[in-house]
Amino acid sequence: MFKRYLEKKILDALEYSPIILLRGARQTGKTTLAKVISAEKNYNYLTFDNLTTLVAAKNDPISFISRSEKPIILDEIQRVPELFLPIKSDVDENRIPGRYFLTGSADPLLIPKLGDSLAGRMRLLTLWPLSQGEIEGKKEHFLNDLFEKKELVIGQKIDCSKKNILNRALKGGYPTSLNLTDRQRSEWFNDYISLVLQKDILDLSKIENVTQMPNLLTLLASRVGGILNTEELARSIKLSGVTLHRYLDLLKTLFLINFLPPWSGNLSKRMVKSPKIYLNDTALQFFLLNIDLDRLNTDQYLSGSIIENFVILELFKQISWSNLNIQMHYYRDYNQCEVDVVLEGSNGDLVAMEIKSGQTITNNDFKNLKKFQNYVGDKFIQGIVLYTGDTFLPFGEKLTACPISSLWG
Repeated sequence: MFKRYLEKKILDALEYSPIILLRGARQTGKTTLAKVISAEKNYNYLTFDNLTTLVAAKNDPISFISRSEKPIILDEIQRVPELFLPIKSDVDENRIPGRYFLTGSADPLLIPKLGDSLAGRMRLLTLWPLSQGEIEGKKEHFLNDLFEKKELVIGQKIDCSKKNILNRALKGGYPTSLNLTDRQRSEWFNDYISLVLQKDILDLSKIENVTQMPNLLTLLASRVGGILNTEELARSIKLSGVTLHRYLDLLKTLFLINFLPPWSGNLSKRMVKSPKIYLNDTALQFFLLNIDLDRLNTDQYLSGSIIENFVILELFKQISWSNLNIQMHYYRDYNQCEVDVVLEGSNGDLVAMEIKSGQTITNNDFKNLKKFQNYVGDKFIQGIVLYTGDTFLPFGEKLTACPISSLWG
């Protein structure tokens, strides 16, 4: 069993919040983690993947909540949105920390028929697929070190190669997929996507023509790291704009895709620019694009896309359990100066990153980081080029080339 670094945040939240909602895609380990905490904290446990429990809750949600033994874990809560109002009423009468621990494979807050947001009563946490540190049993501290302004050790070497990174990306972060053969992994993801389409999407929306969803997912997989252009995407897949937005919302609700918002010094401008699109797992990207490692040896564009998605996901995972309040963005100005990642601390400190799939780095790879550094001034605390070489190297004031594996190594 893998140690999940989000566990500490969950246990902390149980000490002060009456409701904790653990969100994340199916098969990322939410139920396993919930049962670990149930054993530690002596929680009652019920899952709505059990048909009898599901029918009982839907039949009389008020009685279901009032008669259930507390504290309680309710697994796959998105399947019974009728429970949220009774939970709210119970919590308002019994403001007890840790009374409800909910898990959801779809984000209940994005489901239109949800009756109440439970604002002020619920702590939201997201469990991603396994990080590389969780897989290896190493606690990552790369982001904390950057924001705490610890010195990077120039000249230090760390095991890293493009082949190694791509092999990690091929296996992904879903616990089940890690030890499968390539064929088994492909079959597993095929079944996984079918389950999500046939069970979760139909439960949430009752939409027709779900056969278009795999096509949309595949198209998004081919455009990972690109700025979302919904008009062009709708034309490509022959969907109306309204339908496309609905499908994208559903995929985001099910944690299959992620949006990286733009960064701007003007907060209001961030809301009107288009986000970049990423998948929630690189093994899923391999499956959707029907590619293997041999294909990536001759296709630099695809290997770059895989590596960028891989790094973005590792950053999202570390942010999810960090004790710092870090927000992640990308940057692009009107002169087409683009920076892959801008990390912003709560005090406004900025760390900027470029992601390169090459094993050598030149001054030109820092060109956009230097422009961004000049633009933001003193708030710039570090510029990083993550690459597939093995050595930390200086490229100017607050500018460093770092091996990708330094994220967890």
